[in-house]
Order: sequence, then C-alpha cells, then structure tokens
Amino acid sequence: MDDIVLRGMTKWPDVPSVFGWLSLNRRGHWLLKGGRVTNPGIAEFFGRNYSHDEQGRWFLQNGPQRVFVTLHYTPYIYRVTSIPGSALNVTAHSGGSTADIRSACMDDAGQMLLDTALGIGLVHDSDLELLVPRFRLNGKMPDDNALAAALDALQDGGDPGLQLDTDVSLVGVRPVLAADVPATFGFVARPVQPAGEAECY
Repeated sequence: MDDIVLRGMTKWPDVPSVFGWLSLNRRGHWLLKGGRVTNPGIAEFFGRNYSHDEQGRWFLQNGPQRVFVTLHYTPYIYRVTSIPGSALNVTAHSGGSTADIRSACMDDAGQMLLDTALGIGLVHDSDLELLVPRFRLNGKMPDDNALAAALDALQDGGDPGLQLDTDVSLVGVRPVLAADVPATFGFVARPVQPAGEAECY
C-alpha cells in the first residue's frame, strides 16, 4: 500500500468503513457510485491499495478508511500479457502480474477463470482467444471440433480432460457454476454494512 495510506491508518485507526459506493465490473473497470473511474492515476491508486480482509471482503484502503468493493464477479480481472511461445503470464486489473497459474475453470456461461498466486480472477473476454493455442487434450493440441466439444462439455458441467499449457505445467480445466464461485474461492461478492456498525458516506 502507499505510504500515505499507511500513515493515515496509523493516525486515524477507527474511521467507519464505506459500503455500496465502489464496484469492480467484469472488464476490470472501477465504478464509483455506478460511474466508471476513467482517470488513470486514480485507477492506479485504487489498484495499489486493493486488498481483502479475513472474511474475504475486498476493499480499497483509502487513507484510514476502508471502502468495500462490490464485485460484479471475481476479485481480479486478468489480461493475458505473455507473448506467444513464452510462459503464460497474466496481469490483473490492479496492476499485479504473475506466471504462477494454479488452476483453471470454465463456468456455465463459458467464461474462463484462473486461480493464480494473486487470487481468483476472470479472464478478460477480449483475451480468451489468446488461450486457445494453449489448450490440450491427452497432451496434444485438439482440432477445432474436439476443442469445441470439450468447451461445450465444460460449460455443461462435464469434465472432458481439457488442460491449459502454461509452458511450465499442464493445468487441468474443471467446470464450475458461476453461482458457486464466491464460496468455492472464499470471497464475498457483495459486502454489506454489518448490523450495528456506524454507517459512513
């Protein structure tokens, strides 16, 4: 976190938290009271000071105050930033980057999720095609028909044995229901004001 944020936390330790103002959409955009944050400096500040508590609630630490984030889906949105032929690397909407891909899932809407050293994140819809050359069936690159059948099976909840070649390892792609993602990966999509806690606007 930024030094100015850490100093604020020390100086004013008991500032009430904010709920319902800030959200993160499926394309990695911050929304403040429903309006997209377009200033790059502000978006970068949000990314640097983005974290979560022990309950799995994600928040922006804005000086001494926690602004809890409503997640339209996952805590991270990933862009594929590796070049073809190199190890799979993804960069989160928050600015963090990793090549440590731990698992992969496809949900019932056909969206791809990656669990990385940073955490669980949705692959940006514009980057899905960049993963296609990395899919494997029985250790080999499938043809278009076999891949389409495997993706359909995953979306329907089956496990056709599809793998993702990260250039470091073969990671199995398993099915998951979108509704089960928060519980499966231990986060709260919509943090709410705890009963009895002072509300701050």
